[in-house]
Amino acid sequence: MNPKRVVLVGGSGFIGSAIANRLSAADVRVLIPTRRRSRAGHVLLLPKVDVDEADVHDPATLARLFADADAVVSLVGVLHSRPGTPFGPAFARNHVELPQKIVTACRAAGVTRLVHISALGASASGPSEYQRSKAAGESAIRAAGPDIAWTILRPSVVFGRGDSFLNLFARLAALFPVLPLAGAHARFQPVYVEDVAEVVWQSLVRPEAVGQTYELAGPSVYTLRQLVEYVSALIGKPRPIVPLPEGLAMLQARLMELAPQPLMSRDNVRSMRADNVASGEPLPFGLQPTALEAVAPAWLGDEATRAHYYPFRRQARR
Repeated sequence: MNPKRVVLVGGSGFIGSAIANRLSAADVRVLIPTRRRSRAGHVLLLPKVDVDEADVHDPATLARLFADADAVVSLVGVLHSRPGTPFGPAFARNHVELPQKIVTACRAAGVTRLVHISALGASASGPSEYQRSKAAGESAIRAAGPDIAWTILRPSVVFGRGDSFLNLFARLAALFPVLPLAGAHARFQPVYVEDVAEVVWQSLVRPEAVGQTYELAGPSVYTLRQLVEYVSALIGKPRPIVPLPEGLAMLQARLMELAPQPLMSRDNVRSMRADNVASGEPLPFGLQPTALEAVAPAWLGDEATRAHYYPFRRQARR
């Protein structure tokens, strides 16, 4: 399949912007619905990308947006929700109900190709509401077959310029002399956002991707502590890290939940009970993953800081 028009539901965010850029480079016309057009100015600069101010949770609006589309990419996700059983209302609305509405709208509009971005670690028995809701969303996508050809992608934490992962720790290291860290020993296999975008494009054009679930990860596994140490050193602000036992981590997260935009929640802490690591090859289709160390210095590193290490690197013949 060579799609000519693709709708990115959730396309104005960090990952969606990279996907829009990759599709635009492939001469695909892209439509991105967003609640506020003013927040999508960065993607409007891309050739063949249009933005529609719309409520994607409204079924009639989705059907209108999908008219004449060759494919849909679903990538809406939230990290926080009020608690609930089996998951909170924000998780239910965005991770479960919205995929169900997308499937229904695809059928109504005659769209037969759907790529859904879930999360590595999604599981109906996962320790967190986030993971359980992601698994329920996947079930809604799989139920779309056989009339809708679906592909599910499960990325690990995604890094890149403008991410909310490495950049968060960089900001914290710049602000605080000591970093109390929840989940310090949790293991992650971060994947580069441009690699995610490439897999989305390949999934759209490769017939063998239909009906498949792919994990997306980088080439290396790190503990959260190692990632924070790397980022803080990269910005020239190495900080002592104090690993928190889960009891203190939950207390810290509970206090953070009181903020209008919390950095951490108790559900996030529960998610880190399970390692965020691929079970097989990091990327499908024979693609080679990008190392974090190969690209992160481009936006996190400081030229003066790196220059400070050049004499040491020469001594080490590196």
